[in-house]
Amino acid sequence: MSTEHSRLTAPTPQSRIHGCLLGGALGDSLGYAVEFDDISTIRSRFGPAGLQDFSALDGGSHFSDDTQMTLYTVDGLVEALEWANDGTAADANACVWLAYLRWLATQGVPVPSSAPAPQPRWIDGQSALKHRRAPGNACLSGLASGEMGTIYRPVNPDSKGCGTVMRSAPFGLIPHIPAEAVYKLSSDAASLTHGHRSARQSAGTFSLLIHALMSGQSLTEAAEYVLDHARGRDDAEPALLDRLERSVHLAAVSRQEPAAAGRLSPEDLVHELGEGWVAEEALAVALYAVLATAPAREMAGNTPEETTGPVSSAGIEAHFREAIALAVNHSGDSDSTGSIAGNILGAFYGEECLPAEWLESLEAPEVIRGMAGQLISVTIA
Repeated sequence: MSTEHSRLTAPTPQSRIHGCLLGGALGDSLGYAVEFDDISTIRSRFGPAGLQDFSALDGGSHFSDDTQMTLYTVDGLVEALEWANDGTAADANACVWLAYLRWLATQGVPVPSSAPAPQPRWIDGQSALKHRRAPGNACLSGLASGEMGTIYRPVNPDSKGCGTVMRSAPFGLIPHIPAEAVYKLSSDAASLTHGHRSARQSAGTFSLLIHALMSGQSLTEAAEYVLDHARGRDDAEPALLDRLERSVHLAAVSRQEPAAAGRLSPEDLVHELGEGWVAEEALAVALYAVLATAPAREMAGNTPEETTGPVSSAGIEAHFREAIALAVNHSGDSDSTGSIAGNILGAFYGEECLPAEWLESLEAPEVIRGMAGQLISVTIA
């Protein structure tokens, strides 16, 4: 039976976890090919529409530090949950910190002698994760300090780079924990490397968005939920709130026009939301890309009972392609904005939205699936 017009059921939690991690890696990989190119250079290389597909990359592409750190986030959470499942309390943030220290070693940076020596785990033996792919300076320097940064004892206190957001989807993938616990886990982990309030709150907001999608909220519901959460905080960061409000508003305006006519150009995208090098901008650009390209029925919900028309695998795959292309084609941090957009779409749709030929181009999918499987084994299986 053709899937072109077949109705899809709501994705399973397992599919959402795999979809989130694989989708993020796909967006990261496509964006990494143009991360340091401005839009003029991108157009000169790939044509007026920019980079649309992996087929345009003769030598393929690799995922960056974004996917590396996301997988190490998974590993830290898995270790904490393993301890918990065995009846032993563990400090989740300490486990994530130790995981990040092991990632630091893969980047050729010695683990500081003042820090504890982490015990090796399965992920550390994966050669695909040992390449240096333009890691963020704050991530490197924060970990290399040997200090476990906290909100009260920050490392890099003025840094709000997107290195916190791009690695934080896994916190939202853990089922059966309260939303505020998700937010705290994520924002606490952001403090390990970045001390600025916007870096912490942007990471927490992103994880909360993934958590909302995992619980079955629609794209609109999840976006409005995290926007309301940001508005309701006593210590709300103005820059984050401004970018979130702009992102949601501009996406709504864009969807009022037929097809792609109302979408922001790459130049306008950067003008309105930023280049994505800092945390709140990366989240805003990715969220705009997802919302502005969403079919109307997907904005209402993602289960058959909630939709106003047939949901097809071809339709959700088209949404993934369009959103990732919009997220990476601009003069900014294309791999991070692509990665965040891919995480969002994968958590919403599950694996069904991922183009098969894109997956064939993905570096080390078995490692990504392996980490997804570990998270599933300690939370669902």
